[in-house]
Amino acid sequence: MQRIHTLSTSTIIIATLISVLIVLGFSSVMATQISPMPVKISYNDLSPKAKQQVECLAQNIYFESGHESKEGQIAVGMVTMNRVKSGIFPDTICGVVKQKTQSTCQFSWICEGKFDVKSLTHFNHSLYNSVRELAVYVYANHDKIEDPSRGALFYHADYVHPKWKNVTYLTQIGRHKFYDKKETN
Repeated sequence: MQRIHTLSTSTIIIATLISVLIVLGFSSVMATQISPMPVKISYNDLSPKAKQQVECLAQNIYFESGHESKEGQIAVGMVTMNRVKSGIFPDTICGVVKQKTQSTCQFSWICEGKFDVKSLTHFNHSLYNSVRELAVYVYANHDKIEDPSRGALFYHADYVHPKWKNVTYLTQIGRHKFYDKKETN
């Protein structure tokens, strides 16, 4: 009889330990869901379809903000991703980047014909590779990282003065000013 009691006590202790481990495991999973850590992934890890989208994102970052700080480059990348998620722009990165309204390109470099990066004589491959890795980071983590653009859907260089209406100024990073749609009451 004593042996059964000892076995039962051991079983209870083991069950309690397992319960504690499960609870701790679940709480760490819940903590990860609340504040997920950015994912580290390389370009070569992506599927062919993802690589195509990342190339569009990288080209947009390169031509729009390749000369800006890393924060400025991430901000431009996040505007692209914000547009994809917005429901008012195309639902793919390449769709957003190549979008035209009538004959006006959303991003000027598209209309200027710079989109064939392989044929550019002034193309800086080292910088582009760096920007492409940043684009992979933004692509894989846009929902986990802080958005320096503050959720912007629009931006322009500080030396340009568009006659935009219905936008709210959010911030300036480097030479770019960032905006969101104005809330209508």
